[in-house]
Amino acid sequence: MRKRFFSLLQYVIFLGAGIFLVWWQLKNMTAVERTEFYAAFRHTNYWLMIPVLIMSLLSHLSRSMRWKLLMEPLDYNPALRNVFAVTMVGYLANAAIPRLGEVLKCSFLARYEKLKIDKLFGTILVERTFDLICYVIFIGFTILLQINVIGAYFRKKLEVFGQGEGMPIWAKALLVIAALLLLLLTLRWLVKKYPHNRIALKLNGFVRGVAAGFDTIRHLKKRKQFLAHTIFIWAMYLLQIYIGFFAMQGTMGLNILAAFSVLSLATLAMIITPGGIGSFPIFVMETLLMYSIAAPVGKAFGWLIWGGNTAIVIVAGIFSLLLLPYFNRKKHEPDSVTFS
Repeated sequence: MRKRFFSLLQYVIFLGAGIFLVWWQLKNMTAVERTEFYAAFRHTNYWLMIPVLIMSLLSHLSRSMRWKLLMEPLDYNPALRNVFAVTMVGYLANAAIPRLGEVLKCSFLARYEKLKIDKLFGTILVERTFDLICYVIFIGFTILLQINVIGAYFRKKLEVFGQGEGMPIWAKALLVIAALLLLLLTLRWLVKKYPHNRIALKLNGFVRGVAAGFDTIRHLKKRKQFLAHTIFIWAMYLLQIYIGFFAMQGTMGLNILAAFSVLSLATLAMIITPGGIGSFPIFVMETLLMYSIAAPVGKAFGWLIWGGNTAIVIVAGIFSLLLLPYFNRKKHEPDSVTFS
């Protein structure tokens, strides 16, 4: 009961933060910024959003096929249409309540395909671990490609950070570094000193999970297919943003490198709030400031991409929820989900 209460509290806090960010963005815009914001939408070529939406669906389909590959070592061979349908239902649920999607898609697939739910959760853990590794690699690749642009942006931020009387900028920078090092050392000491502590167990479990995920991918029979799907998924994410640039008049001059930067920060936004609500446009706006795109235009572009992807999740998720019983109408559903 207590665990459920804290899970609900966490959901309310993160969803509340997302809704607050939406309100804060619209409220704090000046009259001029509001005019530029709405003008950006009026001068948008919405026909170009069609390939963006198609690529969004293709990325979800590829992710479903990749998940199916992870089930093969378990001797599971579910129908792709069921895997895709439960994946979309999962995305729909995650847009409202974080992590509920993983529970629902495993539960639905276990019910309709007569699989064991605990083993399906294991494949989800492997997939999420691998996605985290890919995200870190993508960020590093983005920084290497645009070291000058990103470096200039952070230099400006450091100048703002260093303004004002009192402590010089180098001292502030050293203070931040020292605080981070102290935090890491403290965590390491706590893990060694209290190995059975709940936080220590979670940290150790995370590290072991990363290692186990890597090992599982390494021993997959169709490892090349798995990696090909991973590359395709990230390529679809990237091209959605790049083609989206051409849809809006204020962003059509941006190149593929800018899309790398937007995707890096936008992915983080999707982690911070449910479905990226509120945070996605802010992160996109801040990223596009590096490329001299006005804040209202950058914010409008963030809303455009987020709105398109969210619409796909809602529509496809609802259709999938309705079609799942139809797809499996000839199957006898078990009264309860089986466990190993």
